[in-house]
Amino acid sequence: MVIKPKIRGFICTTAHPVGCAQNVQEQIEYVKANKTELEGPKNVLVIGCSNGYGLASRITAAFGFKANTLGVMFEKEPTERRTASAGWYNTAAFEKAAKAEGLYAESLNADAFSNEAKEEAIAKIKENMGTVDLVVYSLGAPRRKDPNTGEVYSSTLKPIGEAVTRKNLNTDSREVSEITLEPANDDEIFNTVKVMGGEDWEMWMDALAEAGVLAEGVKTTAYTYIGKDLTWPIYGGATIGKAKEDLDRAAKAISEKLESSLKGKGYVSVLKALVTQSSSAIPVMPLYISALYKVMKENGTHEGCIEQIFGLFYKEMYADGTMNLDDSGRIRMEDNELDEGVQSKVAEIWSQVNSDNLDELTDFAGYQNEFYRLFGFGYDSVDYDADVDPIV
Repeated sequence: MVIKPKIRGFICTTAHPVGCAQNVQEQIEYVKANKTELEGPKNVLVIGCSNGYGLASRITAAFGFKANTLGVMFEKEPTERRTASAGWYNTAAFEKAAKAEGLYAESLNADAFSNEAKEEAIAKIKENMGTVDLVVYSLGAPRRKDPNTGEVYSSTLKPIGEAVTRKNLNTDSREVSEITLEPANDDEIFNTVKVMGGEDWEMWMDALAEAGVLAEGVKTTAYTYIGKDLTWPIYGGATIGKAKEDLDRAAKAISEKLESSLKGKGYVSVLKALVTQSSSAIPVMPLYISALYKVMKENGTHEGCIEQIFGLFYKEMYADGTMNLDDSGRIRMEDNELDEGVQSKVAEIWSQVNSDNLDELTDFAGYQNEFYRLFGFGYDSVDYDADVDPIV
């Protein structure tokens, strides 16, 4: 079939297998071109492996450190009439490239929140890897089913305490207008923490430890975003912020267990704002990211997922020397975004931007291009008029 992008709100309902493969290949080439001789992970479990930062983690581990990788994802398979989700094609391309270099690379398409997924992953680790020395937790889901009670929790993107009004960009109509987000109630806060907090990360680490598949000195990290003034009301001071606090709690609990038993360590890694399937769904973020890209590209400090994760692994987690930790023990990778000069320029743009000067003041074109690339579209090397088989 000839596959074209079909946009519905903040999601694309189609994905291009050739374009997704190109996305993966470009990230592989970046890692190969920039890697240095450094002792890193050898057997890696990536929970949430098929897009964004999780995919970049798997690519960096495999092609930077020649690590064997097991991934967990929840993606739509292709049919004769419908494409798969982008994550399915990304994973297929990654596995093909990794196996071509003699690396173990297998993926489980399952609900990572379930006990069954944890059991299946443990069985795969025992069979093919023995133990893992790095566990990356990179899940982004709007809802979670508690595997023990069966109760389903849904997250909410709302401020806490009082309503917040902010500029917002409708990416379909290109209209810049104000949006008011009403405050969350206690149930919505609780549910968001259950979905986006650290409980499932803890459950994964406990299950892996009990099964004896964590290596001596194992490291684990979960990814988060904090932001600053413009995004604080919808992140740090919002329902997501409460979930992030719980992620910090989980990191400390995980570290205490790992340090005492395996001399291991758990970290929360704070990464920069980027166009991802998750961030595109959050109010205010498309406009903020468009302005941020404009400033950081002009400064020469812009980074994408692969640059951020490559830096995390090579300059922080596996580098000799002191890591860039904040007072809460988090690894900070977004210093360039939070630079006072950058934030000042973004704030200046924010105060002036409207529907008429959007393209002049921001890099909305860059935002759109990255959004399309998430689904395999927008690559000059790909013939989008060609007939391709969606079954991969």
